[in-house]
Amino acid sequence: MIEHITTFFITSAIVIFGIALFLTLFRLIKGPTTADRVVAFDAASAILMSIVGVISVLYGTFSFLDSILLIAIISFVSSVSISRFIEGRKVFHASNK
Repeated sequence: MIEHITTFFITSAIVIFGIALFLTLFRLIKGPTTADRVVAFDAASAILMSIVGVISVLYGTFSFLDSILLIAIISFVSSVSISRFIEGRKVFHASNK
């Protein structure tokens, strides 16, 4: 009985996260400003990490947790890079010696 309830809630969570990801990707494409797109990208990466976490619970394995860490690192680095680009500074500091 408890397995059926758990499976129902996990499946419901995946469906809800999928809808949220679809709406966030819509804002990512349609966003009026670049800052809105950066925020939508951060939200999409958080939702994607949540989906991978729920799938990890569904399969009962820890092997997907490495991919969550990888998504988080890529999301952080890209958010910082895009934010520095929007601010007008150089993203990479090349030394011309």
